Amino acid sequence: MIHFISRLGLVAVAFAVSTAAMAQSYPSRPITLVVPYTPGTGIDIIARTVGPKLIERWGQPVVVENKPGASGNIGANAVAKAQPDGYTMMVTVNTFTITPALYASLPYDPVKDFTVVSGAATGNLALVAHPSAGIRDPKDLIAVAKSGKLNYSSPGNGTPQHLAMEVIKRRMGFDALHVPYKGAAQALTDLLGGQVQLAVLPVHTALPHARSGKLNAIAVSGERRSVLAPDLPTFADLGLRNLGLDLYFWVAGPPGLPADIARKWTQELAAVLQLQDVRDTFLRQGMVPNAVPPDEQTREIAADVARWRAFVAEAGIKAD
Repeated sequence: MIHFISRLGLVAVAFAVSTAAMAQSYPSRPITLVVPYTPGTGIDIIARTVGPKLIERWGQPVVVENKPGASGNIGANAVAKAQPDGYTMMVTVNTFTITPALYASLPYDPVKDFTVVSGAATGNLALVAHPSAGIRDPKDLIAVAKSGKLNYSSPGNGTPQHLAMEVIKRRMGFDALHVPYKGAAQALTDLLGGQVQLAVLPVHTALPHARSGKLNAIAVSGERRSVLAPDLPTFADLGLRNLGLDLYFWVAGPPGLPADIARKWTQELAAVLQLQDVRDTFLRQGMVPNAVPPDEQTREIAADVARWRAFVAEAGIKAD
């Protein structure tokens, strides 16, 4: 028994030495940065902005690989099942915390099967109305809702925009009929055409239309005012705190990612996200760089997974 325990100790020491050596030499070959959504999304822009900066710092290729499908589940599952060596990582968004509520089973655990290394950015959503509805502020919204039927568009059942509006409806105490579309483009087109009266849009999508008079911006998500729209009130300004509707993005790897490698990602991302050109690129896309510490980001993800499961079950929402 003593001999067996001694051998176990030697194995543990050898593993620790091997892991430390791997972390010191990391990275020594190309890294794949998985984006579980299509090119051009905020997640994709983050990956393609941060990737070249890591190449400069590490001297190794960082290849962005889009793996869209099943609301991000295909790409997320690929990362969850990858070797925990730091050469397959992922950038994602908190839509990730909604999908467990919409699908009976997932091939991965949304919290346990990933190692979060850092937050990357945050973004706001805006509640907007077509001018023909006569809604310029929350008081107008309540009055119009009481006097007649309101419709709102979203890119589809179970999308973040759909769930955000359902949260807003409940907290503000008004009713509106959901009109789901097959994607964001047509949902926006019909909103701009006045076929529907309301929608929730990313702030950077809403602002140009609000400034041109094609839409009325009523309020934005967040506890503090958006740096992109400091003149617009937040829901918190209106007394509706802790709605939890902001977008947030993060970087993660497979479970069991060595602590030294995870720490290297945390430190390097913190440095990269402070670069002015990175910040400028993010802001143009409606995102604010935000290197949230791994433990804090993991707690937020876990809390949101539980929150959306409870909300979706209570509201009876189904995915398309």
